[in-house]
Amino acid sequence: MTITIPRQLLPSDGRFGSGPAKIRAAQLDALHTDGVSLIGTSHRQAPVKALVANIKAQLSTLFAAPDGYEVILGNGGSTAFWDAAAFGLIEQRSQHLTFGEFGNKFAAAAHAPWLSTPDVRAALPGTRSDSEIMPDIDLYAWPHNETSTGVAAPVHRVNAQGALTVIDATSAAGGMTFDATDTDVYYFAPQKNLGSDGGLWVALVSPAAIERIERIATSDRYIPESLSLKSALDNSRLDQTLNTPALVTLHLLNSQLAWILEQGGLPWACARVTESALHNRGCRRGLNPPVSRRLLAM
Repeated sequence: MTITIPRQLLPSDGRFGSGPAKIRAAQLDALHTDGVSLIGTSHRQAPVKALVANIKAQLSTLFAAPDGYEVILGNGGSTAFWDAAAFGLIEQRSQHLTFGEFGNKFAAAAHAPWLSTPDVRAALPGTRSDSEIMPDIDLYAWPHNETSTGVAAPVHRVNAQGALTVIDATSAAGGMTFDATDTDVYYFAPQKNLGSDGGLWVALVSPAAIERIERIATSDRYIPESLSLKSALDNSRLDQTLNTPALVTLHLLNSQLAWILEQGGLPWACARVTESALHNRGCRRGLNPPVSRRLLAM
């Protein structure tokens, strides 16, 4: 049987970016007018460093970053961050809630030979698992919203002494509200709600996470420079990344953040995403409305 979608129901522009996320026309216009002067310049020169500084400031505002929290950026997407976390954030053993592909992939990265076998708590498709405090766990991790299944999980601090709470926000950042004090690391790649491209990871990190990063960096653990969270932290404090970033990615992210803040920040974005999810009949009983990685800009 052939299914034909009525032409009047088709979007006027069906293209999506790498998320896949809808890139707003205003973002592309801004890239053409303001971003053209950046392309081809060094990422350690003033114009690009100013762009990175503005991204950090806007993210701090968007997430209502508590005192002492910092925004850090690194080359590569969420996949690179998982490997970096295995090297420089998990001290010995982690617990992972897995209810989709992203959670599974972070758990796989935590099966590193220098770490103890992680505690992985899987859930059936369409459901989610819950964390449990265990005496030997120093990092608890799960996705805020799972990319592959749409299942959302609440952001809350696991009150285990000395442990970090680490949240994957790739499909949630910029579209779901949360209290940053409930996390130590809220990390994401910007190619979904934040309407940007790939090749970058961003994280809001707490003082406790910073202390952990710096302490592991001074240990005898081997950490490749390209996957060093300490290197990412040091460079971010200089408003740059270790290696040359994709300038288009930075510019698209910056203009999307400005747009969201102009509209009312996270409360506005969450309301818009919820409305879009309801239109798409995506809500699941007993869960927050799942965030479609392309709904915010529609």
